[in-house]
Amino acid sequence: MSEAAETTQQGARPSERVPNAERRKRLRERRIRASRSAERMLGRAGGLRTLRERLALLEQAGDVYDLDEPADMYGDGVVEALEDKVAGLLGKEAAAFFPTGTMAQQVALRCWAGRTGNPTVALHALAHPEVHERHAFSQVSGLRPVRVTSEPRLPTADEVRGLDEPFGALMLELPLRDAGFVLPSWEELTEVVEVAREREAVVHFDGARLWESTVHFERPLDEIADLADSVYVSFYKSLDGYGGAAVAGPRTLIDEMKTWRHRYGGTVFQQFPTALSALIGLERELPRLPDYVRHARVVAGALRDGFAAAGVPWTRVHPEEPHTNEFQLWLPYDADDVAEAAVRHAEETKTLLFARPWAAPGPGLAVTEIDVRAVGLSWTAEDVRVAVAEFVERLKEQISG
Repeated sequence: MSEAAETTQQGARPSERVPNAERRKRLRERRIRASRSAERMLGRAGGLRTLRERLALLEQAGDVYDLDEPADMYGDGVVEALEDKVAGLLGKEAAAFFPTGTMAQQVALRCWAGRTGNPTVALHALAHPEVHERHAFSQVSGLRPVRVTSEPRLPTADEVRGLDEPFGALMLELPLRDAGFVLPSWEELTEVVEVAREREAVVHFDGARLWESTVHFERPLDEIADLADSVYVSFYKSLDGYGGAAVAGPRTLIDEMKTWRHRYGGTVFQQFPTALSALIGLERELPRLPDYVRHARVVAGALRDGFAAAGVPWTRVHPEEPHTNEFQLWLPYDADDVAEAAVRHAEETKTLLFARPWAAPGPGLAVTEIDVRAVGLSWTAEDVRVAVAEFVERLKEQISG
């Protein structure tokens, strides 16, 4: 079907047009096109940008590193500079760069297992390795994950204290993305860490988005990281880099991790584009993240007000006051209808209110993630409410059509 023909059918219910798989593929393509042509948006993921747009990021590389230095080879040069930068930011002795977070955390916890003599890793049922990594801990690294809780929040001290078997490491995802980018209070986090230490376990932070947590905790990064024995961070989730990750911790641990990085195939010949993009993210995006978090709270309140004014039966912003610049929005409608209306709204108004896909957590329910970035700082609460009204108008047409 041509794009024009597809557009003429937008008023029909999705299920009446094409099979689910094909329809969702086309919807995704339309959403990406709408993202690229949008004149206003709250946030835009790097993965949806063109190659030209992504390559333009390196135009700032000379501001963060001497480009007359030799290119990196197998982890030296600019990669070492990035490692030193991360270690300093997190207040740790050293850091190791990895091409992926999946590899980084496997290696970190494998090394801790050797030190503690216990390969059991206590973690949340929604933790990234449990949900999104095809059981890599057990299938690749000889680790044994044990779930502390499946509640949509971080584990409590009582749950860690009451775990009925020994564990060598407690892994805490901060924030817990699949539960709504949620964080514990500072007091709750420190108590959980203390209990883990009482149980003679090390504490590892899955801090892919830890960069976003300082506003909620009201603490600097190094003070937050100081609670953990090791900390993993990502360079693309919050910082808009090309990819890559790092783990910071004691120098002896990091030295061993670099040995295992080589064995896992992570010591890549040259990684200067990724390392430079990470340094740019640390220079440009990291200082802005607190502003994004604060503005996400304005956006969240305006979304609630806008949906209420538009006559939607109920709307849930989760958390009610976002802990980071990312949060969930829940609506009481079929996810396919909501997704179609969201794309139509973006196509017709050039305003991208919802940049991410919609999922169906249950019948008659739709949930998406809202991500507020630099491009969203210009939105006022009234701008959000107007966009919501425009979207709901199309949603009602979609449902009744």
